[in-house]
Amino acid sequence: MSRKYFYPFLFLYSIAVIYLAWTTPISPHEAKIFYTGDGLVSLLMQGGKELFGEMFSSSFISIRIFFLLIGFVSIFLYYRMTWIYLKNENDRHLATAVYMLLPGMITALVLANISILVIPLVLLFLLAYDKKWVWAQAFLMLLLFVIHDASVIFFISIFIYAIFKRELIVGLISGFFLLLTIVIDSGVEIGGRPSGHFADIFGLYAALFSPLLFVYFFYTLYRILLREEKNILWYISFIALIVSLILSIRQRVSITDFAPYVVISVVLMLDIFNRSVYVRLPEYQKRYKQGFMVVMAVLVITALTIVFHQAFFPAMKDPRDHFAYKLYQPYWLAQKLKNQNINCYDTSDRKMQYQLRFYGVKGCLEEGEEQ
Repeated sequence: MSRKYFYPFLFLYSIAVIYLAWTTPISPHEAKIFYTGDGLVSLLMQGGKELFGEMFSSSFISIRIFFLLIGFVSIFLYYRMTWIYLKNENDRHLATAVYMLLPGMITALVLANISILVIPLVLLFLLAYDKKWVWAQAFLMLLLFVIHDASVIFFISIFIYAIFKRELIVGLISGFFLLLTIVIDSGVEIGGRPSGHFADIFGLYAALFSPLLFVYFFYTLYRILLREEKNILWYISFIALIVSLILSIRQRVSITDFAPYVVISVVLMLDIFNRSVYVRLPEYQKRYKQGFMVVMAVLVITALTIVFHQAFFPAMKDPRDHFAYKLYQPYWLAQKLKNQNINCYDTSDRKMQYQLRFYGVKGCLEEGEEQ
């Protein structure tokens, strides 16, 4: 992708995600964190609401504005990171564009979540590692340790990489944080019994990447495992993916624990694709390029479905079948109750109760207790 197309794409993309952050109602997860969380995500949401709530009173962007800004920073950092692995400028633009179009990245930019805070730190770590800035690597590991409860996944990946590559200093630093994380709290619950969540995690990854792209992503990591040189980025993504798949056999896995370490490997897919194409004669490259166009078409359609998801509600026979119904139903209910001058409503769904509370509709039991 040349500059001629990349920068207009970046402009349109920015408008799209800002529009989504502006108009999409608060999600159940966001509402729960907003009212019950005590971590950095909750702090940034409440800070945004306090600072920009009056300015953006007619939208939902105030609680997401910090995450949106950090998301744009992560896009810039991702582009800078592609310089490590791709020599051609057009390939760097394309890798960045694919990264931006990932359904998981679009939703991460739009909805307040921990993933969009973790990704820039991982990218900065990769840049610091490439520059051999040991002090910066240690500092970024410290930030990950503090910010992300599941950072043990990252420390395991770096520690194993350091062992295989015989990098003593990186191994000592990552080993220290790995030990510290295990002693205090790993952040990743391990337990349960075989319960059939293995297929679920594949579905979540397919939604995160788009189905065909995830298939190629899985193939890329597997091919590198068997035949290619294994760099630090591969170790981070491969180990995160494998650990999540193994854990899913016995328990339900939180995709936000693993997604920040997996999605960053888009650049490896493009690198492997280029190697597969350019080693072949022109007449044998055609089917590879056709396959690439199909994968990209599905990715673009999936991204557009997310951007224009509101338009699908009127066309659906039952709105409850819409993937975003849980975001909109409490908002519609709150508007209906307010129009009827009803200020309280009780539901057994605790997260939905938080959503209604955000729209100014408290639980009737809460109102009674206050009185």
